[in-house]
Amino acid sequence: MNKASKIMRLALLQLKGSKDKTANVSNALSKIEEAVKEHEPRLITLPECFNCPYGTKYFREYAECIPGGYTSQQLSKAALDHQVYIVGGTIPELGENESIYNTCTVWGPNGDLIAKHRKMHLFDIDVKGGIRFKESETLSAGNDFTTINVDGHKIGIGICYDIRFEEMARLYRNDGCEMIIYPAAFNMTTGPLHWELLQRARANDNQLFVVTTSPARDTTAEYVAYGHSMVVDPWAKVLKAADESEQIVAADIDFSLVEQVRQQIPVFSQRRLDLYSTEKK
Repeated sequence: MNKASKIMRLALLQLKGSKDKTANVSNALSKIEEAVKEHEPRLITLPECFNCPYGTKYFREYAECIPGGYTSQQLSKAALDHQVYIVGGTIPELGENESIYNTCTVWGPNGDLIAKHRKMHLFDIDVKGGIRFKESETLSAGNDFTTINVDGHKIGIGICYDIRFEEMARLYRNDGCEMIIYPAAFNMTTGPLHWELLQRARANDNQLFVVTTSPARDTTAEYVAYGHSMVVDPWAKVLKAADESEQIVAADIDFSLVEQVRQQIPVFSQRRLDLYSTEKK
């Protein structure tokens, strides 16, 4: 870690969504401006599928190229105008050979696209009496891990269902990450059961910060998001959390806590690598 400040202010934007892409993007831009004025964050995060409804029948209709599409251009301008990092939630990306990806873009204060993460694990579940959803009906899976460096701090990027896979988080820890950010849209079946549990588990296992940003809950939507965007610290304590409504959550991240926790409970150096290992192939 370099000599940069160990404190970083985040703003999580839990946003309402609709079927109007332009209105959704406009709302995000308005809330970015509000967050900058009220909280002066260094990094702003947006929800999964913030510019469109979350549903397989919508992904191709709303898909855009990155970075040339409308949403990307607006986020690029916002990052430049406000001189902040923006983890741009996710949007449906029109990729190679007409493939569609659920993709998170990350923008630097100069307006440049500094990273792009395609959702690695597609959300295909069938909970009896609860919810059935098959992202793989229209989406392709990404194959790359994604990290960014903000003021000397390494941050991993995942998307929603990615959080269920502890191996992915472990590999980010192996790679030196101090935080993982997951734009996400859990639902009213999995949210009450696993939302907080999974974040605290990933934070505890890997002794890092976990940040999630959800859409606000809309009970009239076809897919009802759980909300409760959250910041969890390396002790697995919930540092900040939203309720289900549209709101901005600001949190000051003290990265020195990562080092403190890892020194006091040094599980990383105590792993029995002679017996098991989690490494990238």
